[in-house]
Amino acid sequence: MLGMETDKIIEDSSSDSQYPPITCLYDPARKKELSALGLPGAYASEREACLKLFERWSERDQVEFVEHLLSRMCHYQHGHVNSFLKPMLQRDFISLLPKKGLDHVAESILSYLDADSLCAAELVCKEWYRVISEGMLWKKLIERKVRTDSLWRGLAERRGWIQYLFKPKPGDSHPNHKFYRTLFPKIILDIDSIENNWRMGRHNLQRINCRSENSKGVYCLQYDDQKIVSGLRDNTIKIWNRSTLQCVKVLTGHTGSVLCLQYDDKVIISGSSDSTVRVWDVASGEMVNTLIHHCEAVLHLRFNNGLMVTCSKDRSIAVWDMTSPAEITLRRVLVGHRAAVNVVDFDERYIVSASGDRTIKVWNTSTCEFVRTLNGHKRGIACLQYRDRLVVSGSSDNTIRLWDIECGACMRVLEGHEELVRCIRFDNKRIVSGAYDGKIKVWDLIAALDPRAPASMLCLRTLVEHTGRVFRLQFDEFQIVSSSHDDTILIWDFLDCTPPEGTPPPQGGPGGGGGGQPPGVGPPSLPYHGSGAMGGHRSRMLGSLMDPPNNSLFHDGLQQPQSPPQQPPAAPQQAPQQPQPQQQDSPQAQPPVARQQNRSPSPFE
Repeated sequence: MLGMETDKIIEDSSSDSQYPPITCLYDPARKKELSALGLPGAYASEREACLKLFERWSERDQVEFVEHLLSRMCHYQHGHVNSFLKPMLQRDFISLLPKKGLDHVAESILSYLDADSLCAAELVCKEWYRVISEGMLWKKLIERKVRTDSLWRGLAERRGWIQYLFKPKPGDSHPNHKFYRTLFPKIILDIDSIENNWRMGRHNLQRINCRSENSKGVYCLQYDDQKIVSGLRDNTIKIWNRSTLQCVKVLTGHTGSVLCLQYDDKVIISGSSDSTVRVWDVASGEMVNTLIHHCEAVLHLRFNNGLMVTCSKDRSIAVWDMTSPAEITLRRVLVGHRAAVNVVDFDERYIVSASGDRTIKVWNTSTCEFVRTLNGHKRGIACLQYRDRLVVSGSSDNTIRLWDIECGACMRVLEGHEELVRCIRFDNKRIVSGAYDGKIKVWDLIAALDPRAPASMLCLRTLVEHTGRVFRLQFDEFQIVSSSHDDTILIWDFLDCTPPEGTPPPQGGPGGGGGGQPPGVGPPSLPYHGSGAMGGHRSRMLGSLMDPPNNSLFHDGLQQPQSPPQQPPAAPQQAPQQPQPQQQDSPQAQPPVARQQNRSPSPFE
């Protein structure tokens, strides 16, 4: 198709003057005809004269002249000029910098590339490949990932290739560039495999039988790579070796069930139904302090950066200043809940608490002043976690709610558990929940925060291995560690899991229950101590805010479930299918007394 731009008006002096000047479309053939008339010779001499004049002028005058010249050209001519200028304006700075002795600058520029861009940069030319290989940029990319991503960090430590990163030990040397260029895609495959294991519920399962002598039940736990610290219903704290799964230390001193605990590299702090908070030396196991403030069971506690918050069945929250393990002083008591406060969490901005009165309350961390109440749950709230703007809570109404702490809005309700949701944890990808139905569910956090995502796609997997109520769980990128009324601690390993040959694929699909899955197939879960955790609220009159059972939230009411856990060991997986839970699903059809005969009263109802 002919362009719409016109050439200059060409006047033919040999033609009759009666014809007006002709304006013609640009035609390359026309240009050749003009060349045949001998015009190029005149053009050549004139061009040389113009260039000689042009060279005499200053740079400023030359630029001004070219600007005037361009303004008199047609659009298609501008296109030709632009095509001519483009390669002149391009500079291969990566190749030019080393020639100026600036190799380190070229390496620094390319070190900001991601993996795909770095692959493409290797193919530009030999010089770029040389800069990337001699600068060990694949090694630097892996190191950057390990520094900034906990999944990469954990994988480096577990797989052992962290020894090839960062500065080598004296006398050692690191492999060459090709080693890291080959290592990177292997790491990506490993990460994809772990993510797929989570999604499909593939894992290896390890079991710790706590063998409590008197009363059974593991109410709380925390773990690291070396140990698991657990609080038991038999009044003890037991420490387990991660490698051997053997109990290496027992801490005694509490006179009631250990309902909550937390530890760091110096101390273990525990709360109990004996109303005390006790501080233990993490290395020796010696008790170094006892805090007596609450007048009923201490249901939950959290400490960080010299601040500790405890909550109790006495409906109060205590804020403590921690100078040292032996010097912990009460700063403030927060009062406002109308039932037992089951869980607390905090950061530098807010303290968040949840109660059997169906509400979550938000307090200012520095001033301890009340900020707002989150209402929504229809029954008492048992568990909660707070991070950034997100609060995730679980309740006796069998639901999980996601809240925006700044505006107090409930963003999503997750339904799937058949009984009280007792423990909840989340990271940047998943929510893991455990409930009195004995199940652990893994939810897609990203999808849950997307209002367009259908509810059927939110539950990724259901794990069924516990034969009793799930009390507490924690998880990271590679594993879940959970505890239960069945007196066991289970370790669900999603890193190294090779299912035996002939193992059928997990059944049930997204959101499916664990009944049709092989034992242990399901999602990861998070920790919750021996008391309720955090939850949501619903504004009502005092009489209707608290269901009668909420008046005695926790206080060892969790201890005596007559239920699936007591089924014969020959068929523990059938426990969730026993008629008792079915009877509980339709409480309206039974008189209240009959319900209490079927199972022990739940403290979170």
